[in-house]
Amino acid sequence: MDKLVIEGGRPLSGTIKVSGAKNAALPILLAALAVEGPITYTNVPRLRDIHTTLKLLEILGCASSFEGNTAKVEMCDLKIEAPYDLVKTMRASVLCLGPLLARMGEAKVSLPGGCAIGARPVDLHLKGLEAMGATFDLDAGYIHGTCKDGLKGAHIQFDFPTVGGTENLLMAAALAEGETMLVNAAREPEVVDLAKFLIACGAKITGHGTSVITVQGVEKLTGCEYRIMPDRIEAGTFLCAAAITDGELIVEDCPLFELEAVVQKLREMGMTIEEAEGGVLCRRGNGLNGANVTTLPFPGYPTDMQAQIMATMCVAQGAGMIKETIFENRFMHVQELRRMGADITLDGRTAMVRGVTELRGAPVMASDLRASASLVLAGLAAKGVTEVQRIYHLDRGYERIENKLLAVGGHIRREKE
Repeated sequence: MDKLVIEGGRPLSGTIKVSGAKNAALPILLAALAVEGPITYTNVPRLRDIHTTLKLLEILGCASSFEGNTAKVEMCDLKIEAPYDLVKTMRASVLCLGPLLARMGEAKVSLPGGCAIGARPVDLHLKGLEAMGATFDLDAGYIHGTCKDGLKGAHIQFDFPTVGGTENLLMAAALAEGETMLVNAAREPEVVDLAKFLIACGAKITGHGTSVITVQGVEKLTGCEYRIMPDRIEAGTFLCAAAITDGELIVEDCPLFELEAVVQKLREMGMTIEEAEGGVLCRRGNGLNGANVTTLPFPGYPTDMQAQIMATMCVAQGAGMIKETIFENRFMHVQELRRMGADITLDGRTAMVRGVTELRGAPVMASDLRASASLVLAGLAAKGVTEVQRIYHLDRGYERIENKLLAVGGHIRREKE
């Protein structure tokens, strides 16, 4: 098992490049199950979850290759079962259900795993697919779905805008008979990217990026070449890295529109963020101040950037309040930040962060993907040495982040524990 060793207290400076978005790449790769013919994906991040997804696709009958940041996938002999050994490590595996049911009329997918940040039930996925004609049984930890007469278009209203549910039903509806309308659909950029990929393959989709998505089913989807969008969460993490270290970074391939809520908060805290030659320039103005943040579905402030802005507030002047409304167990990084000298008070789903003069290096342990990123940020700003343990979480969402940070002046290295 690896750990990161960080000698903090140094401003970052230079150009840092954003990789492709994991949260867009995973559903877009799994959408290959609904597509006939070869697909070439570019700008694919080299992450553990991507390798797991390609292994899963191979088990389900798709030939694949992955060189550099280009993946190629083609369905050969499609199968219906996604086994526990792979699904347990990656929650996105449940997105097999929609395309397999649409293509094969049957799917058997293990109940999913992933980060332990709270309950993320799949009942909205199943409820929507049932409205399209599927029936489900729970058998020995597997969801077994069938639709002998094929999926039919339906009017589906989500109880709340679920990203995974919207993606699963979007893939299913692309091949369903007739029209499907998804109401109160998720508006996240990664959902939009999936819709754009499906359209490139021949799907008829309108309204993506709004709360009402309409899909006219087609008989088949065909392969294409598609570039995965840049990772807005990685980009936001780099903006916070400039802020917490009092550095100056050019963030290359930074999706400003998709990061609007994060950029707005960082500007409120005193950061200058503006388009510049080669990317987006990020640097401090006159000091750093606390701010109030509430996580919300897009276009609100993303829950995946909550831990990172909390770490940044730890060295800001004054106080800020963070309210987590998406996941009920997403403050596990607080205890580790306190070990580094942070002043954070918890009250249920609300955290009060009071800025301190300096953080101090300490051994800390990552509990989930974004918590890992917050501890790396804190380590970059802290006085002394920080050891971030259990970084296999970090490797699920950041493509060799230590190499990128090293290139802009961070004193950071990977070691075996």
